[in-house]
Amino acid sequence: MKLKIWIVAALLAAGAAAGGYVYWQQQMASRLPAGLASGNGRIEADQVDISTKIAGRVQDIGVKEGDMTKVNQVVARIDTAELDAQLLRARADVAQAESAVAEAQTVIVQRQSELKLAEQNLERTAKLVEKGWDTGAKLDLRMSAMDTAKATLDAAQASLTSAKRAVEAAEAEQTRIKTQIADCTLISPIAGRVLYRLTEPGEVLGVGGKVLTLVNLTDIYMEIFLPAAQAHLVSIGSEARIKLDVLNVAIPGKVSFVSPQSQFTPKQVETPSERDKLMFRVKVRVPQELVLKHIDQVKTGVRGVAYVSLGIDAKPEWPAFLQNLPPDVDTHTTGTN
Repeated sequence: MKLKIWIVAALLAAGAAAGGYVYWQQQMASRLPAGLASGNGRIEADQVDISTKIAGRVQDIGVKEGDMTKVNQVVARIDTAELDAQLLRARADVAQAESAVAEAQTVIVQRQSELKLAEQNLERTAKLVEKGWDTGAKLDLRMSAMDTAKATLDAAQASLTSAKRAVEAAEAEQTRIKTQIADCTLISPIAGRVLYRLTEPGEVLGVGGKVLTLVNLTDIYMEIFLPAAQAHLVSIGSEARIKLDVLNVAIPGKVSFVSPQSQFTPKQVETPSERDKLMFRVKVRVPQELVLKHIDQVKTGVRGVAYVSLGIDAKPEWPAFLQNLPPDVDTHTTGTN
């Protein structure tokens, strides 16, 4: 019985806290100076999946859940033993194809010599026939020998072209295998935090198998929803401030997106009026310079309220509770005033 009473008390306290927050937000929204709008939301960041490009066995993973990653940091490797063997074979094929090219070039030199000799023999026989010292049949034989030498030379040159194409094909195959080996080293394309470690060393993954999921902590934003009367006044680049529930300071930001289409109000969004059924999604982005200064403390999912200026050229008069910025904010880079 006592347990039930405690559960009921806890639920009532949670409901009172949520109701108090909504009431506080509505009161603050009603007290905002002209030219400002607000909406509740939470800190968000895009997720990036680190996946395999080719099938293979996971050799090692260099990070754990919760670890920070840097741009181009190696986070995992796929075993390359089979690909290494294929690369050795490809290198041998390239060497063999290059030998075929050298052989074809030697044959061409030989066929050129044969053609030159046939031309000289034809020229001598033609002079002898002209003076009556040889027969026309001999001249025909010399001419046929020259034609044969020309055809043989053409065939040798065609063989050289084919051998060169074989070298290119072998080199392309070698490059393909090298690329696959390089793809077996998985790197982080972002500075972020490991959210999920989805596999372990020794597991075999198919093409596109997910190894890690990262949270991109360099692109931090909050999405809010505004009614049409306010949304149409919000422009890309408009000044904004974010007030989180867990911080005493306001975070400067800018509007980076305004949806061109309305949508029904999400259930988790509290609005001052139940008539606000259709809302426009607005994204407020925190400056990357500020995020990088506090990258280790950045957490997603933290709730708060974003306040935006209605107009890109407007110089809003921020209320006192939004003027308390972090001490290391550079107003020149963030665009705040």
